[in-house]
Amino acid sequence: MNHKRWHILPPVPHGHPLGKSGLSPLVTQILFNRGIAEPSQVEPFFKADKRLSFDPFLLPDMEIAVTRIYRAMLAGEKIAIYGDFDADGITSTALLIEGLRTFNVQAIPYIPHRLNEGHGLKITALEALHNEGVSLIITTDCGITGINPVKKANRLGMDVIITDHHTPTEELPQALAVVNPKRTDSHYPFIELAGVGVAYKLLQALLMGINKENQLSEVTDMVAIGTVADMTPLLSENRYLVKEGLQRMNASLRLGLGELLAKAGLQSGNLTSENITWTIAPRLNTASRLDHALPSYELLTTDIPERAGELAGWLEQKNTERQQMTSKAAEIAKKKVLAEGVQPILIVSIDDYSAGIAGLVANKLTDEFYRPSVIIKIGKKISTGSCRSIREFNIINALTQCRDLFLDYGGHAGAAGFMILSNKLPYLYERLMKIAETQLAGVDLRPKIDIDAEVSLQDLAGDAYRMIQQLAPFGQGNPAPTFISRNVDVVSQRTMGSTNGHLRLKLQQDKMVWDAVGFGLGENQGELSAPLDIVYNLELDQWNGKSTLRLNLLDFASK
Repeated sequence: MNHKRWHILPPVPHGHPLGKSGLSPLVTQILFNRGIAEPSQVEPFFKADKRLSFDPFLLPDMEIAVTRIYRAMLAGEKIAIYGDFDADGITSTALLIEGLRTFNVQAIPYIPHRLNEGHGLKITALEALHNEGVSLIITTDCGITGINPVKKANRLGMDVIITDHHTPTEELPQALAVVNPKRTDSHYPFIELAGVGVAYKLLQALLMGINKENQLSEVTDMVAIGTVADMTPLLSENRYLVKEGLQRMNASLRLGLGELLAKAGLQSGNLTSENITWTIAPRLNTASRLDHALPSYELLTTDIPERAGELAGWLEQKNTERQQMTSKAAEIAKKKVLAEGVQPILIVSIDDYSAGIAGLVANKLTDEFYRPSVIIKIGKKISTGSCRSIREFNIINALTQCRDLFLDYGGHAGAAGFMILSNKLPYLYERLMKIAETQLAGVDLRPKIDIDAEVSLQDLAGDAYRMIQQLAPFGQGNPAPTFISRNVDVVSQRTMGSTNGHLRLKLQQDKMVWDAVGFGLGENQGELSAPLDIVYNLELDQWNGKSTLRLNLLDFASK
């Protein structure tokens, strides 16, 4: 077993103001670990209410964008929403199309084909929209690097409003408005909105102008899906938006999502951010990975039951295909890595597989080897790459150092992509390898687990789980609390799953016995010997109508 680095977060200092909050020491420690510094911040964190939301007009160019959209509405101009093809972009597009209907505006959606067009604004698409009579384009979850396409749109006489959350380059597109919290001149208090979060703030600003801000609740479900799917930190305003969206989903699930969940064996009422991560987002993303994103967009917007069922069934089938393709491609990529030797950055080309799964394969390599990974689909003239990274290596910064080689690129610290002339690939390989060798020299390249607190199993009895759940929704930036317990005895153990890849255990400490499960740890059964130090989450297992509290084992060490 490739054991991880254990990092126990520092305890709350003696005399710290949080100690006067009246909460249990365990919850106080977790809040401290999440950056809560004052007792006055505790209630807003727990409530995750509108106090965490900010004025949309603090975003750069928001007033310009709103004024132009109002003018287009009054003049009856044709508006297009140009979105990205992932779950964040799909929900962003659906949100703005639905939101503009409040103003009796029938905007048209445009989502590029992942494989044929790629990410971002494309000149051919803008020309096609111009020929359809579009005079205003609003981008969502894309556009921040579209320097040349925006210039083309300007020459065609079309106005472009960019709403995006990706990191801008030094030069901004010459759009009418560029609404992005990551702009260096932005004064917005929270920079980690997802693309759908920025779209939501644009709609909020528009609705504020007609005193209909209350209608925002109708689209918060899509904000929650896009925000969680794009792995943005669930802190500050994102925490509020996701909590509102989950409440909306559990109270009134839109037709297509209901069908999607039914096909996956889930139902509304107790949906969590984890259900978005593991069930909803992969299925919405599957459409563009193997075909086109429009079926996922239609699933979110249809009000025809028969069509919703058809789309959900198609997505379920495609998701199964996607899983099988990803497993096969990842196994081939892994063999290539081992044959060539594990380098500081893993750069692998794949053939005979859809480029749409390249990011998933890169993610599997990064999980397996804890290295930044680049999967390249090589074409005769143009190649595309998908990147995933580790916390110690900012992949978008690395790509930026190679930007002169790319036709296009973009992304985040942990995930990015690029398009490049195939004859330039050797130069890219050489540069990325040097960057990684320099930045990762001396770094212990094993995944690190941040541990919130050392506890006994007895500490987690009673209402501890209920108190911990008040910290939800969990996700990036606010992970499910992780604990360590020492000197734990193994009462019983067995493997489970079709390939015996998981462990089911009974663990005991001072007469307190807990059920535990270790996903992916089945092959390490031989390492179990009492006593153990264990690292784990506390979770509620729901199966066959029963709910059982258990430990989700993340790592262990024999004494």
